[in-house]
Amino acid sequence: MRVSGTSGSRSFQMRTHLSGITPGTYTSRNEGGTSEPVTRPGYRPWSGLAHTLDTLDTMTSHQNTQTMKPATAAKKLGVYLEATPAEFREGAVSRAELNALQADPPPWLRDLRRDGPHPRPVVAAKLGVSIAGLARGGITEPLTTEQIQALKQERPEWLERERATQAEVRKETERIKKRNAERAARGH
Repeated sequence: MRVSGTSGSRSFQMRTHLSGITPGTYTSRNEGGTSEPVTRPGYRPWSGLAHTLDTLDTMTSHQNTQTMKPATAAKKLGVYLEATPAEFREGAVSRAELNALQADPPPWLRDLRRDGPHPRPVVAAKLGVSIAGLARGGITEPLTTEQIQALKQERPEWLERERATQAEVRKETERIKKRNAERAARGH
């Protein structure tokens, strides 16, 4: 009988493997009480916990420094990349550097967060609309805090419409969340 995926006769491991026995372990077929290794000569047999611990030990002892592109870091910081200093835009940002920027923002970061220009997700959040709502309203560029405040004062028709739409979306999301919580409570 042939097993699909193997050409000709079965491999040595498939011939000696018993169902329910993990490959690479020693099996016994009750033939005089002897057992033979299932792993072919030249291959290292699985040696259990000691081997696992050795592998994990070497894996954790040399952690790589995780870096990200400046665009990713700017997104995580909630700032517009093009408004950041050149040294920020030109190099990779490590996880430790990002955490330091979030914990103790330098003056340029505090100024950008306060005055802008802000990226679209931040503009949308400050106006209380979705990013798609911004696009429908014709806002495709980053805005400063001053421009956002002016839009809030003017209250254009598109902004009111998009805010109402966003409020409906939030209500529907809350209704679904509540319904799912009730179902989960009844199920347990």
